[in-house]
Amino acid sequence: MMKIVIYHSNECDPKRCTSIKLQKQNKVAITHNMRKIPYNAIVLDAEADKAVSREDREKITKYGLSALDCSWKKLKKSSFNFKSKKNHRLLPFLVAANPVNYGKPCILSSAEALSAALYIVGYKDEARDLMNSFKWGPHFITLNENLLEAYSEAKNSTEIVEVQNEFLGGK
Repeated sequence: MMKIVIYHSNECDPKRCTSIKLQKQNKVAITHNMRKIPYNAIVLDAEADKAVSREDREKITKYGLSALDCSWKKLKKSSFNFKSKKNHRLLPFLVAANPVNYGKPCILSSAEALSAALYIVGYKDEARDLMNSFKWGPHFITLNENLLEAYSEAKNSTEIVEVQNEFLGGK
């Protein structure tokens, strides 16, 4: 499996933290040092300008995938140091299935975000494997399956946004 590194800001409840659970299962590496994130990795960033898409698959394969695990309430503060990395990508519209934010649009756990990115770039089995680590995990894929499939068929970020906007009723 490709390298997945999570920058952990220690802002969440360790008992509910999806990143910690994935680390215990050796599915991800957690770091508290920004320099440990591979320089050319795709970095999931809720404030990025470009959506993750199939065109990111090669970079994820070669350099890895990274996410910031922090409280949504402290995102701006926590993500400040994250900005030094390049290849930031935004996830398109998806609905959370985790028990903390169930049903909320775009408020995904780190595990859901990583799984969504993997699914969108074509690593569907790996995405399911991450979600199988949680009782509620497979439901995330089921809940968002139509969107995830449509996103995974989009060639690039522009098409991802078009699919999202069509789903949301815009242009």
